[in-house]
Amino acid sequence: MNKCIGCGSILQDIDELGEGYTRNINNELCERCFRIKNYSDYKLISKDNNDFIDILSNIGKKDDLVVLVVDIFNIPKNLDYISKYINNNILLVLTKRDILPLSVYDVNLINYFNRYKLNIVDTVIISSMKNYNFDLLLDKINQYKNSSNVYVVGFTNAGKSTMINKILYNYTDKRPVITTSMLPSTTIDSIEIEISDDLILIDTPGLLDEKNIIDCIDIKTMKKMVPTKEIKPKTYQIKAKQSLFIDDLVRVDLEEFNSLTFYISNLFEIERVFKDTDKLKNLVKHELDVSDNSDIVINGLGFIKVVHASKIIVYTLSNVDVYVREALI
Repeated sequence: MNKCIGCGSILQDIDELGEGYTRNINNELCERCFRIKNYSDYKLISKDNNDFIDILSNIGKKDDLVVLVVDIFNIPKNLDYISKYINNNILLVLTKRDILPLSVYDVNLINYFNRYKLNIVDTVIISSMKNYNFDLLLDKINQYKNSSNVYVVGFTNAGKSTMINKILYNYTDKRPVITTSMLPSTTIDSIEIEISDDLILIDTPGLLDEKNIIDCIDIKTMKKMVPTKEIKPKTYQIKAKQSLFIDDLVRVDLEEFNSLTFYISNLFEIERVFKDTDKLKNLVKHELDVSDNSDIVINGLGFIKVVHASKIIVYTLSNVDVYVREALI
């Protein structure tokens, strides 16, 4: 059986609506990957995490190094979930460094992950967009690997496939082949990529980050929401009762003195309103008790740093997780 080199699905020419469909079984890419690569024609594949548990469990039965890729801008709430299935040594790779302001020190970002109960042997911060720290990344992989097989795991949209394509581009004479997109479940099954005679990177399907806003919006909004350059934080000093709106996606209500800094895509405008209004009150209401120096995370959209302890109300689209964590920055 041949696999699509872009997403790992088994190629077939029978079911046009099924995974791995191609008009010619000898093609390298399935129809879905071909259209994503050439026309940016996204087709969502419905998956749940049960489809990927077996892959993680099988990794846990081996002694191979695991490269855990985490989007530093969208840290999964349940990152520890991976430890249920793998006990391997983990090289933590924090991607999309170019998104957060350069004023934030790398060492502070690395130290933030000490709270997670994972078998992390080392951490590297990278940017595939800026080609940042890839020499260090490859050195660390070679330092910690126990065999030629190194598994690359993480949640959807963390940048796993983009990272592997950049390694291919930098250190081999092979062209980048793995399909990448902003949609979840772009990689459907494991893909083995030979980097050298003694290094094979195995790209695995991303675990789904449940209750993510990306599952609730259209492609146009999605393209606006995913940052492509350094975030420019927007800070608001709150002195009286007011509301702040992020397009038609989020409403934030405050009634007392505070300071809020929004870390979201630069393409969103934030509207500030000082009078009572029913705008967006039809959305789902979240009442949050926020401690000093905390973040309100709107899953998939970004986060809001809150300086002072306060009760804050957030309205969001249905089935979007909103929660409080210790401040990242």
